Amino acid sequence: MNDMFPMTGLVRPPGVPGFIAGPPKPSQILTPSIRTLPPGVERYVVPAGGSVSVPVYVGDVVKLVDTEGGQRAEMIAADEAGKLDVDILGEKANASADGVRATLTRDGESARNVRAALKRRGIDLSAAKALAVFGEDTPAKTTQEFKVGRKGLVLIAAPGRAMAPDAQDTTTPLELFIIRANPQAVEKQELPEPLAEPLQDIRIDAATSQAYTVRAGEFFQVIDVEGRECSDLQCFSMRKLDKGIVHPLDPTTTRTLVGVGYPSPGLPSKAFDTGFEPLVEVIRDTCGRHDAFGLACTNRYYEDMGYFGHINCSDNFNKSIAPYNVEARPGWMALNLFFNTGIDDTNAMFFDEPWSRPGDYVLFRALTDLVCLSSACPCDVDPANGWNPTDIHVRTYAANEIFSRAVAFRMTPDADPQLTRETGFHSSFAKHTRDLVEYKGFWLPNSFHDNGPIAEYWAARENAAIIDLSALRKFEVTGPDAENLMQYTMTRNIRKLAAGQVVYTAMCYEHGGMVDDGTVFRLAQDNLRWIGGDEYGGEWLREQAEKLGLKVWVRSSTDQQHNVAVQGPLSRDILKQVIWTRPDQPTVEELGWFRFTIGRLHGFEGPPVLVSRTGYSGELGYEVFCHPSNAEEIFDAIWKTGEPLGLKPAGLAALDMLRIEAGLIFAGTEFDDQTDPFEAGIGFTVPLKSKEDDFIGREALIRRKEHPQKKLVGLDMHGEDAIAGGDCIHIGRAQIGEVTSATRSPILRKTIALARVDVTHAEFGTEVEVGKLDGHQKRLPATIVRFPHYDPDKTRVRS
Repeated sequence: MNDMFPMTGLVRPPGVPGFIAGPPKPSQILTPSIRTLPPGVERYVVPAGGSVSVPVYVGDVVKLVDTEGGQRAEMIAADEAGKLDVDILGEKANASADGVRATLTRDGESARNVRAALKRRGIDLSAAKALAVFGEDTPAKTTQEFKVGRKGLVLIAAPGRAMAPDAQDTTTPLELFIIRANPQAVEKQELPEPLAEPLQDIRIDAATSQAYTVRAGEFFQVIDVEGRECSDLQCFSMRKLDKGIVHPLDPTTTRTLVGVGYPSPGLPSKAFDTGFEPLVEVIRDTCGRHDAFGLACTNRYYEDMGYFGHINCSDNFNKSIAPYNVEARPGWMALNLFFNTGIDDTNAMFFDEPWSRPGDYVLFRALTDLVCLSSACPCDVDPANGWNPTDIHVRTYAANEIFSRAVAFRMTPDADPQLTRETGFHSSFAKHTRDLVEYKGFWLPNSFHDNGPIAEYWAARENAAIIDLSALRKFEVTGPDAENLMQYTMTRNIRKLAAGQVVYTAMCYEHGGMVDDGTVFRLAQDNLRWIGGDEYGGEWLREQAEKLGLKVWVRSSTDQQHNVAVQGPLSRDILKQVIWTRPDQPTVEELGWFRFTIGRLHGFEGPPVLVSRTGYSGELGYEVFCHPSNAEEIFDAIWKTGEPLGLKPAGLAALDMLRIEAGLIFAGTEFDDQTDPFEAGIGFTVPLKSKEDDFIGREALIRRKEHPQKKLVGLDMHGEDAIAGGDCIHIGRAQIGEVTSATRSPILRKTIALARVDVTHAEFGTEVEVGKLDGHQKRLPATIVRFPHYDPDKTRVRS
């Protein structure tokens, strides 16, 4: 009877299990968003050019990892009394601590937290000696371990110096693991270090709420202590409450006024009450996923699920706000912090476990005197709190504290967060605009007050524009196998690349989908530089080097090299007046397309720069690379020379118009990991016939080229209606492709687009329709054309 269903006599179909012995197995869930470590193991990242401090106990093991290789580390230790003694780690000091001290003179949370830890313990580093480990020849992922002999504090630094644009002595992060001998004896530190000296420390226990006051200008920080815990936030103007006026923070009013689902750092940062008064401004957000559509959880919600009398946030709010004579409500509107919700294609709201990790927070600034309510949501009957309600913590800070505006950027799902940074050119561009957007962990200008995207666009087409592109990721690829690695991971033939030359290339996975596109600079035979759009490119290169056992270093230099693009017909005339080059280097006037030169600003004594004849505009143009510390001086020199010639600053909005006209592709629109270079319109980067060496994805690309399914084409719209990336393209009822990018072209005086369509309908001249609304109720006629739309023969960039 094993092959028959009980009581029916039916034969069991293939694949249907029979009797299964034993208890059920737990759900198998991979959660890369929260890095899992064995019990008793702690992990810290020592930032490049920065430091961290960690308490240690007898028997602990300190494990230090040179993640990218070639990075010196300096270690200092102090005992319980604050006395400096590296012998705590079982070693003797072998170097000065100049590198450690230098890291603590810098701005930023890393240095501030370490300085605070040293101050609390009365530790003076003025006469400190350090234990130096690792060096410039250390391979990636080299580790060293030290056993702790006495309780104390260990401080680890990853020191470095400013890297010249033509050098490759970059500074990279280290990983620190503390393996606890007795985890139970460790003094638990649930909360991250305060951002400054707190005015209030308020613990909101699981399934409760609290009211607290914040004065105008002060800051308050809502912290998810253990991760994946929701916290509803409600605020009232204290001035209005004193008059008996109850105008709570209103998510609907806020969405209407700021035009986004919920406020975030930057321009759409304020939240308003029902009387349209701004109450709070979001300064920082390290989670990036919240809800402003649903109410705080209510008694009715639990009753409808069959959980009668379940504690809920709305009832908790009623109790907490009662002393302020605010009438109770069955459900409170709120900013539901850390709540992971959305609306799907069927118009249904959905929710899942929060994205927040332990220590994630949102930092607000009070715009008037406030009474605030914060909850630690009690929901344990669905995924809202990861099925496990925990605590929330609130800290408040004085109005005179200074905090950068930031969101958290993570390279990969399990990477540590990096707060949004300002580029070296930020202060120069910020004189002309407050319209900044977060891009890949940096604040970049979107448009400028005095001009606007159209004027910025025309400056690049007719005169010149200067654009901040510092967010591009740079990696130094060095060592005897540098060329071998790049030849195997890039689609272009890197062996043909001469010193001083640049090549644009794709980087593909085994199946032919693209990792990234970017440029390779050759500084010398074994010295290459990869510049791409994504941080993962460097990680991927390191993974391939490790698999192949190559002797090569791939080290990030993004923070050592910031760059502006100077684009337009007059770009050469501007730069030739400010860039000096040695006799053995080409001048700006002599520099050929996809070549670079090493120079200095104005003369022999000026700050060093690397100038490449590259760009993203379809015009004659250059990119100027320098260390961030020299960026303001270099911008000022270019601006002083260029402004009389019509030079204007340009932002990302204008750059998007320029690059679409020029047929230049962008990650996430024209390509992703499911798109091969042929489908992305850059098949010229895959020389299958002339490149004899194997490279990753070659076999897949041969197959995909022989059997193409989709093709990137241009679209000319017949009317003036706006279209956008993602719009569907039809012939009759059938969808045959979609728009990838679109813009209204100022110079061509029509709406144009890049689109990916089925090869069956990719012939130039084919008439198609772009679907709007639901794709069928409104159609816009268009014609498939050659791209680039502007200067298809690239005569201007070559001029």
